[in-house]
Amino acid sequence: MSFITLDGVMQAPGGPEEDPSGDFKYGGWTAPYSDEVSGQVMQKQMEPADLLLGRKTFDIWENYWPKHTEYWPGVNEVTKYVLSNTLKKSDWENTVFLTSVEDIEKLKKSEGPDIKIWGSSQLVQLLSKHDLVDEFWLNIHPILLGKGKKLFDDSAMPAAFRLAESTVTRTGVIMANYKRAGDVKTGSIAP
Repeated sequence: MSFITLDGVMQAPGGPEEDPSGDFKYGGWTAPYSDEVSGQVMQKQMEPADLLLGRKTFDIWENYWPKHTEYWPGVNEVTKYVLSNTLKKSDWENTVFLTSVEDIEKLKKSEGPDIKIWGSSQLVQLLSKHDLVDEFWLNIHPILLGKGKKLFDDSAMPAAFRLAESTVTRTGVIMANYKRAGDVKTGSIAP
């Protein structure tokens, strides 16, 4: 699940203090686009599922979500998997630390509930590089920021996706679910 701009920036969508790294000045850029429709879709996107987070996103979330569960019921109860080589424990209940892509591959092959990734640009890029993404929920906002952490980089493994579901809000946000649809096919549009 990623909040992104038209140019793919996903850094600090929730507020100015969320992630100012790299001298990012636009934290909270999603706020002007919130409306009743996006709130309804967000409720669906926030349905309980295990979470896979990068360490930086986990640092932000660990300090926020345990104290704000009225906005996300069940977030404390689901398992939070965190990819990190530096963190080994947390007071946030149901947190499990992973250290490698191999750990994520084992997790993906195991039985259990769906796993959602929120934010975590470097983690999404790593998973894309290793062909470990089954679907994307992208909330695409009608703005350009130019600078900031991006959802995709040049390391993503080529893959085709199909639009499974979408909603366009009154403020112009496209909330789209793309599911994996095999390999990239090419051709020619010339007659």
